[in-house]
Amino acid sequence: MEQDVESPISTRQPKLPKQAREDIIKQKCTKKKIQRYVRKDGKCNVHHGNVRETYRYLTDIFTTLVDLKWRFNLLIFVMVYTVTWLFFGMIWWLIAYIRGDLDHLQDKSWNPCVDNLNGFVSAFLFSIETETTIGYGYRVITDKCPEGIILLLVQSVLGSIVNAFMVGCMFVKISQPKKRAETLVFSTNAVISMRDGKLCLMFRVGDLRNSHIVEASIRAKLIKSKQTKEGEFIPLNQTDINVGYDTGDDRLFLVSPLIISHEINQHSPFWDVSKAQLPKEDLEIVVILEGMVEATGMTCQARSSYVTSEIQWGHRFTPVLTLEDGFYEVDYNSFHDTYETNTPSCSAKDLAEMLSRADMPLSWSVSSKLNQHPELLNESEEKGLEDQTERNGDVANIENESKV
Repeated sequence: MEQDVESPISTRQPKLPKQAREDIIKQKCTKKKIQRYVRKDGKCNVHHGNVRETYRYLTDIFTTLVDLKWRFNLLIFVMVYTVTWLFFGMIWWLIAYIRGDLDHLQDKSWNPCVDNLNGFVSAFLFSIETETTIGYGYRVITDKCPEGIILLLVQSVLGSIVNAFMVGCMFVKISQPKKRAETLVFSTNAVISMRDGKLCLMFRVGDLRNSHIVEASIRAKLIKSKQTKEGEFIPLNQTDINVGYDTGDDRLFLVSPLIISHEINQHSPFWDVSKAQLPKEDLEIVVILEGMVEATGMTCQARSSYVTSEIQWGHRFTPVLTLEDGFYEVDYNSFHDTYETNTPSCSAKDLAEMLSRADMPLSWSVSSKLNQHPELLNESEEKGLEDQTERNGDVANIENESKV
């Protein structure tokens, strides 16, 4: 049998010219990775470095603890209680040691500070019972120990403060509105298409829960670097994108998914952007949805972003709302789906200029103009027949062009 053996000559790649190789290397180097300012899950892709005033974190220790990750929060929670129990347990043991209670354990006539406290372990257990107000009844403080009574009061007060602080921290950590924001969804892509005869940038938002977001509002910002007229370079400059704050359309009744629309007009940053120019733009659109959680009344904020590769020109969102027997049903399987539609590929500025030229009157009458201005009629009568003939020919040509 014959076997197909690849020849080393056939697998050898042709040697490219030096200029072609340099062009390929330049293309690979210029192709940069898209760097987001806000990730799709809403987290800001910004790290704070060289912060010298770290003491400011300790001035607001409660917020610092709430912002920590769960593993560190639980570790601090356990360590705070353990340290306080060990600290007061050590003090109870020192009181018993200084008073000599540990030397008279078998002496029934001796009045100890704490009954049945025979070592550090028992002192530690008594500290836990005191701070947590368990009260087993086996180890109890006597009325012959004033220093023990004072320590009992101090531990009770400090224990209440520690409980209020740590339990409050855990409660806020559990009930953070960030978890509610995870059920607020944004469409994977934004689209640009025609709506009511105008070019619009649109994206879709929805709420997966049956409990509503009260006083929901939407905002959008364009993140793009710019250079001022004075030559100052501003990285990640933020520009507001009008999504209806002047008409009240930014106030949402978010019961079913809604399509948020931004009209691309002369005040829009996308006024001069066309379909061919859009992929070349280095920009990012950050959308922010805010509102109060109906169950807790806490303010909730959900964020997402769209880069140029996630903006589809000439697409619309697939409808997700259908009318069933007595109710409306939302199909979230089609929440992110889009379909193509006829959309001009030119910019909104060019489109507006074409529409304005199309709206201009295509025909006009010289006689009507002369009737409106009698002085023009008198001037025309004073002129010769040849000029009049030329005018008539011009008018006829204009009227023929208008009819065409």
